[in-house]
Parts: sequence; structure tokens; C-alpha cells
Amino acid sequence: MEKQKTGFTSVDEYIAAFPADVQERLRQMRAVIREAAPEAQEKISYQMPTFFLHGNLVHFAAFKTHIGFYPAPRGIEAFKDELAAYEGAKGSVRFPLDQPLPLDLVRRIVQFRVADQLQNAKAKKSKK
Repeated sequence: MEKQKTGFTSVDEYIAAFPADVQERLRQMRAVIREAAPEAQEKISYQMPTFFLHGNLVHFAAFKTHIGFYPAPRGIEAFKDELAAYEGAKGSVRFPLDQPLPLDLVRRIVQFRVADQLQNAKAKKSKK
């Protein structure tokens, strides 16, 4: 399953480019992230759905065998024990398409990232 186009201009357009079963997973990810970060704005960045709150908060994307989730290295490190069951890298994790999405875990990671971003923004503001 390859993305059918590049140059997406909206998250809706991105999601619509995938088969129905993958669209449903992408909608689930989007809904959980929106719930956990209601003040974040959606955009496309790096050709992926991105939530932005004082910088990039999290990205997610569909691939042939998984949904990629990118909560930055701090988001991965803070939940490394719970994420150990999944493949990933320093700032990413892969949720296999043949397994249920760990939506509660995604929610908690996003909440952690929101708190982290707000704290960083406050620290930057106080330096000025």
C-alpha cells in the first residue's frame, strides 16, 4: 500500500488516499490525538499528518505494514517500557496493521508531549 499522491494539503486529504481499513486506523489516531491535545493545530509536515503546539507535537503516517507514530525522542524515552513490544527508533514507533492500535498509550504519550511542549514554551518565554 503506497500513498497514491504526494503534496497533501490537509489531513483529510492524506487519510482519503488510503484503503478503508487503513483510513479507519488513521481516523482513530487522529481522534485520540485531538482529544489529548485539543489546543494543537493540525497540519501536514514532512508529508504526514502533524499536530502542532509550540512546535511539532506528534506526527503519524500509514505504511504498508504499520502506522508510524512520531512523538519525538522524549516521547519515546518516557514510555520506553510500554513501547518495548513495538519496533521503533529514537523518535518513532511502529504499530502493526494486524494488531489493535494501543490508543490509551497513544493518548498518554500525547498528553506527555503537550505538557513537555508547554513547559518548554514557558521556559523560552521566561528567558526573553
